[in-house]
Amino acid sequence: MKQRNPVFHMKGYFFFIYFGFGGLFPLLTVYLQDEVQLSGAQIGVITSIGPIVMILIQPLWGMLSDYTKRPKLLLTVASIGAGVSGFTYLFAQEYLMFVLTASMIALFQSALIPLSDSIAMNYTKREGGDYGRIRMWGAVGFAVAVWIMGNASDLFGLEVIFYGFAVVMFAGAFFSRHMPNEAGSAVVDVRGGLKRLMKVKGFPLFLIITFLVYGPIMANNFYFGVLIQFAGGTLAGVGFAFLLAAGSEVPFMRWAGAWIQRRGILTILFAAAFISGVRWIFYSFEPDPVWIYATTIMQGFSIGLFVPAALQYVTDIAPAEVKATAVAVYAAVGNGVGAFFFSMSAGLLIDLHSILAVYLFYGIMTLSGALLLFLLAWRQPHVVKKETA
Repeated sequence: MKQRNPVFHMKGYFFFIYFGFGGLFPLLTVYLQDEVQLSGAQIGVITSIGPIVMILIQPLWGMLSDYTKRPKLLLTVASIGAGVSGFTYLFAQEYLMFVLTASMIALFQSALIPLSDSIAMNYTKREGGDYGRIRMWGAVGFAVAVWIMGNASDLFGLEVIFYGFAVVMFAGAFFSRHMPNEAGSAVVDVRGGLKRLMKVKGFPLFLIITFLVYGPIMANNFYFGVLIQFAGGTLAGVGFAFLLAAGSEVPFMRWAGAWIQRRGILTILFAAAFISGVRWIFYSFEPDPVWIYATTIMQGFSIGLFVPAALQYVTDIAPAEVKATAVAVYAAVGNGVGAFFFSMSAGLLIDLHSILAVYLFYGIMTLSGALLLFLLAWRQPHVVKKETA
């Protein structure tokens, strides 16, 4: 029997995996705060433990993929493992059990994004196509998930998010079995590669920018639901807000490639970071839920453009023999160190003040990253204009 178009299966995989993320993580913090009644500091540890585990484990998945040359098999195993781990939240009662469960999910989750991104990126480079148009199905899944699970939580209770997470992870495992087996050609050599990358003009500064801009973006997935409820919204309202926010990413990811060619990578990155920072600052003034819903579409311009543009910038400036290492380091700084720091700090700020202080802090840090991007664009005008000539 002729296999279906591999692009269809990559789109399906991104849809279901990000459906799982969208259905669990934005509502998990609400569950831990309202149902389990953990403190902000405890919630901060649970939401930040994942990024730390990813920093330690992600390179091992990469090396295992390089060694076996079977990344899609690893994706299948990791998807099933994540689903089973998420289901164990239903049986957690003690704080340490929640920490352990979060660690187990992160163990498997650390394989999902980098391996699937690598497969999609390598496939589109070999066969032609637009990575952003495949990756945007993750944004679709995330948006639909929070809306569906937010409404389901209002009807059946927050425990439903754990059932939903397990089911869609298993669905993702099915799609991963039919994805192309695009093994990366470059070996990730973090120690030697990092030493060389630190000499690449612009790369060290961009790591700082990634920390300042992408860290709050990742942490927002955990704390945006808390903000909605603080402002007087419901669980269904949380789902509606994420539907608008994540859904707005879809068209921007679709247009990202053309806009980067027209305006240049650093120009797009600066605009995305600046708008993201303004959004966080606005939320710190405790707006009415209606205004939060209305401004969620800013996420499309910020995240929908920043994610593909940042990945392209890293792969463009890195020497060919250390491109895989550059992507691994970039992911570790953004998804790992940045997400850990801004998730942990959010929990502490909630205990000391409120969720409003969290978004004020996010805004200041993100605008600092935008300022550094302006400086980087000034220092590298050839990168700004190279695609526009």
